[in-house]
Amino acid sequence: MSLTIIGGIDMNTNWSYQYKMLAPHVKMIVINVAIFLLFSLVFGLFQIPQAYILDWFGMPDSLNGFLTRPWTIITYAFFHGGFRHILFNMITLYFSGNIFMNLFSGKRFYTVYLLGAIAGGVLYFLSYNIFPAFTNSIIPQYLIGASAAVMAILIFVCAYIPNQEVRVFMFNVKLWHVGIFFVLMDLLQISESNPGGHIAHLGGALLGFVYARQLGQGNDIGAWFSSLMDGIANLFSGKKSEKTKFKKVYRNKKSTDSSAKVFNNDKNIHQKKIDAILDKISKSGYESLSKDEKDYLFKAGKN
Repeated sequence: MSLTIIGGIDMNTNWSYQYKMLAPHVKMIVINVAIFLLFSLVFGLFQIPQAYILDWFGMPDSLNGFLTRPWTIITYAFFHGGFRHILFNMITLYFSGNIFMNLFSGKRFYTVYLLGAIAGGVLYFLSYNIFPAFTNSIIPQYLIGASAAVMAILIFVCAYIPNQEVRVFMFNVKLWHVGIFFVLMDLLQISESNPGGHIAHLGGALLGFVYARQLGQGNDIGAWFSSLMDGIANLFSGKKSEKTKFKKVYRNKKSTDSSAKVFNNDKNIHQKKIDAILDKISKSGYESLSKDEKDYLFKAGKN
């Protein structure tokens, strides 16, 4: 048996370290798969009815159900109805997430992903309370699955760099073709099976499309949500108390001003280079970039 030891730490057993090193979209895949496996074991070993779990974590179709369990607007996106369901979602998330992470930071990935889940849940809820085709349903319905969140990521990259070509089996197709295909598939299947699920997919797709188009115009419509996540993270990590503990720091004013000017100048040069690369992608596609440009964009996305 071979072991990898770094600095006295067994890297084969230190799962926490390995998890931290994963890209954000891969982390999300790990979370979804772990929850799926855990509850599959719970259902199988303890014979707990699946309806009990759905009642607590699935997105309900009724107003009373949602008001008593508002957390389901997020939790529904981490539960799946079967192996094929989660397999297709995670494969799509992996490939679309790879493209996303070559362009943007992990924080923006989480923002688009979670907002996509929320948008899908909202559209699902509204549909079941507005359209006659759904309001006549007697049996309570629940929405589960990461499809809306995954669609938000997929359609985001399709809308942000629509002319970028990707390899699908033996053919090269543009991303906007991929996006149109997925949206049409959901539209065509609404009247056939799982209408609520397909409507939720479209909610996520709409969020991803609008977010990408607005971001291309310089408007970050998810900035408020990103700030909210930072606030929640700081609340649990105790960063707020650390900031208030050390209020005064005395520095040499001249050296501080000089350092600030250098920092701002470097930051402006960095941002201009990023903007130029993104403009090039928008006009000619990702493959038109040189290796240095791709590496620079990748490093910027990680930072």
